[in-house]
Amino acid sequence: MKARNTNEGFTLIELMIVVVIIGLLAAMAIPRFMAVSTKNKQSEAKLVLKQIYVNQRTYRQQGNTYFIPAGPANAANPQAFKDIWVDIMSSANYTYTIAGNVNTFTATATSSILDDDPAQDVWSIDHTGTLVCVSDDSQL
Repeated sequence: MKARNTNEGFTLIELMIVVVIIGLLAAMAIPRFMAVSTKNKQSEAKLVLKQIYVNQRTYRQQGNTYFIPAGPANAANPQAFKDIWVDIMSSANYTYTIAGNVNTFTATATSSILDDDPAQDVWSIDHTGTLVCVSDDSQL
């Protein structure tokens, strides 16, 4: 009997097809992952704005006026809203501002560092508790 010579392994064409398939899957998955990552980062803004709203209501009940700070709060200035018991985390992605008067206020969260593009992500909440996405950076 003559021994049969069999080559075992993958051909170059088979390997190239696998690489192309993996590349296509990655090209579809990476933008989706970035959008989900941005959505997760937006939860910070929603939570802090809701905390500002609740604490502004408490502050007004104590002194019959809303708190209007001198400047914004962010990771570099986390104590700007200490009068309404809101501390900003050192890892914060947003800058928070409060504008208004004794009877109304609007708190705004702004960030342009959520992903790789320069578009800003902006959320706001007013004295009625209405939370609005002014500019959504997570849209594809």
